[in-house]
Amino acid sequence: MAWWKKGCLTVVLGLVVLVLAFWLVYGGAKEQVDGEIVRVPLAAEHVAARAAGQKRAAPGETNRILFGDLHVHTTLSVDAFMWGLPLMGGEGVHPPADACDFARFCSQLDFYALTDHAEALNPRTWEMTRDSVRQCNSVTAETEQPDTIAFTGFEWTQVALTPEEHYGHKNVLFKYDSDEQLPARPIAAPGLTTRAFSKLSALWPLLAIPARSFPNQQGYLDFARHIRENAQYPFCPEGVNSKELPATCRERAANPAVLFEKLNEWGLDTLVIPHGTTWGFYTPLGYTWDKQLRADLDDANLQRLVEVFSGHGNSEEHRPFRSAIATEDGLACPEPSEGYEPCCWRAGEIIRERCEDPGSDVCQQRVEKARADFLRVALAGHVTLPGEDVPDWKNCGQCPDCYLPAYQYRPGGSVQYMLAKGDFEEPESPRHATMGFIASSDNHTARPGTGYKEFARRRMTEARGAPSESWRAQMFGSRGLPERESVSYTIDGLMERPPFELMWMERQASFFITGGLVAVHATERNREAIWEAMQTRNVYGTSGDRILLWFDLKNGPSGAAPMGSELPFAGVPKFEVRAAGSFEQKPGCAPDVIEALGEARIERICAGECYNPGDRRRRIRRIEVIRIQRQQREDEPVSTLIEDPWKTIACPEGPELCVAEFEDPSFSELGRDVLYYVRALQEPTPTVNGGGLRCAGGQCEPCYGNYRTSAADDCLVEGEERAWSSPIFLQAGSAP
Repeated sequence: MAWWKKGCLTVVLGLVVLVLAFWLVYGGAKEQVDGEIVRVPLAAEHVAARAAGQKRAAPGETNRILFGDLHVHTTLSVDAFMWGLPLMGGEGVHPPADACDFARFCSQLDFYALTDHAEALNPRTWEMTRDSVRQCNSVTAETEQPDTIAFTGFEWTQVALTPEEHYGHKNVLFKYDSDEQLPARPIAAPGLTTRAFSKLSALWPLLAIPARSFPNQQGYLDFARHIRENAQYPFCPEGVNSKELPATCRERAANPAVLFEKLNEWGLDTLVIPHGTTWGFYTPLGYTWDKQLRADLDDANLQRLVEVFSGHGNSEEHRPFRSAIATEDGLACPEPSEGYEPCCWRAGEIIRERCEDPGSDVCQQRVEKARADFLRVALAGHVTLPGEDVPDWKNCGQCPDCYLPAYQYRPGGSVQYMLAKGDFEEPESPRHATMGFIASSDNHTARPGTGYKEFARRRMTEARGAPSESWRAQMFGSRGLPERESVSYTIDGLMERPPFELMWMERQASFFITGGLVAVHATERNREAIWEAMQTRNVYGTSGDRILLWFDLKNGPSGAAPMGSELPFAGVPKFEVRAAGSFEQKPGCAPDVIEALGEARIERICAGECYNPGDRRRRIRRIEVIRIQRQQREDEPVSTLIEDPWKTIACPEGPELCVAEFEDPSFSELGRDVLYYVRALQEPTPTVNGGGLRCAGGQCEPCYGNYRTSAADDCLVEGEERAWSSPIFLQAGSAP
């Protein structure tokens, strides 16, 4: 019996050791909490210098131009938390408090908004967001000139596999920050994003990654807990007024009509801002904005602005190409045109290159199959080709002549397209979108306004990736060896592959940039004036530099009318543009900023560099005028209505302020509604990831977010930073 007791004791001790070891590796997951905001305001002289610099450039101007970022994620967003993990080359969590300190001290913005994904928020973290915004505003609550004004918001992140069901992403912002003037919960979109953010832990090889990372496994455990926490809260019942729902459920809206209905039930001061409308990372092949022109899917009182540019690229420019063509039998692959090659077409060419006899019928059959296989799984089409690598795809799917285009460009969602296109449910009275232009960052590390300097690609953009080949293999699985034939996947079969592999993350890393800014023409430096400017569309966007821009109709019916105006007009409209370039930046941070934040936090959140303007403004080289005629008949080709540029006006050297005037004698002859907006283009400067996939001579050198491109390489390419005014919308009508 002694041997039996001894054996039992050994087993028990072994189990105890195993449990302790398991707890050592997998125990102690922590919930994400907010950080501490530095309770010291930015020195008043920095705020005063902003106004003084504008007054020097435009001495007679009474309104202030204030710069902000209305699209900022913290690691409360699941994708942001994931990108912060070591296996993605991330730097850990960045809670809402980091956004406040970054906006005040690093980028020195006038305002910003927190817009974490509603699908990733729960009652506890939504309360954390509201509290963090209030804490940020409280630092300078008693001053007449606050250094930064924070707004509360969330992102409605809708994704669908087909163009018919896809609506895209929209930021929802609220004017005030008190609980009484905010909704009790954010409103998420059901479908792919909600399932991913709620169930990603089921896809994650949890037992392998923390063990492999030991003793640095804490981040992975916290990430899994964050997802589990979200999944613990039930979804709210449908068909119930939003104000009557319980506080502990997660609310959803299936489409924009339901979202607008729910927001109107709250009756709060609210703005809804679409964004990423051309970003092919999540937008289905062949997508267009058309259905969102319907009255039930576009609330003109809420949806007054659109994000034309962000750290995910430019969504302004329309082109006639399409990534796929809808037919009665499903999607078809279009042929290449004018420098554009659809990726479904490129899939066939990759297979052709693997044929022993590229001209044979057998090879052509394989080529056609590869194109069809690619289209069948759409956004994950690259996995249908065993042994493929990023350079094999060359520049397919991209807009080769667009300025910093969004990845896998979808021109049917471009801002130019959505403003030109009409909805003809009532043929005699076509409906059009009327929105002002903003830009922002879409940053996922709580860094509002990252574009103040072009540096630190891995920290100031979304470029992420595996730190080594072994991690890359674990994340993306084995791509195998090149085969002569593509693989036919069903959607269900595709879901069995490693989730990171489906996202084509290595390729899109070449398209992440530092992001843009929104500028408002405000009568005062306060919340009311900023909101009023956004409501009236007296706003513009920049690609990140603080370019000053004014655009006015000089002879409106009631006098001068600023950008964003919508008014009846007859006769010859006369316009004026004024623009001044951004200040060149000095290296480092001002001494008082370093003293306030401390060197460790300067490095942690500012990456060692701050907005630090010198005295010289960069030169505005030219003004481009874009004219868009509103579609009057459904059969009118949209491309013929977009004149880009309609006029180009060179700016003289010397003066800080470029002043240009133009008129349109043909407006009355057109006899239709027309809109005008301008771009102010600055002298070339280096831009992070400014070359996209860096293709030349048929070969591409991607700028990877992982170990395959040095972390010290910012992939700088010179480009012309710019500002986009909001349009002036003229309706054919009575004379002024």
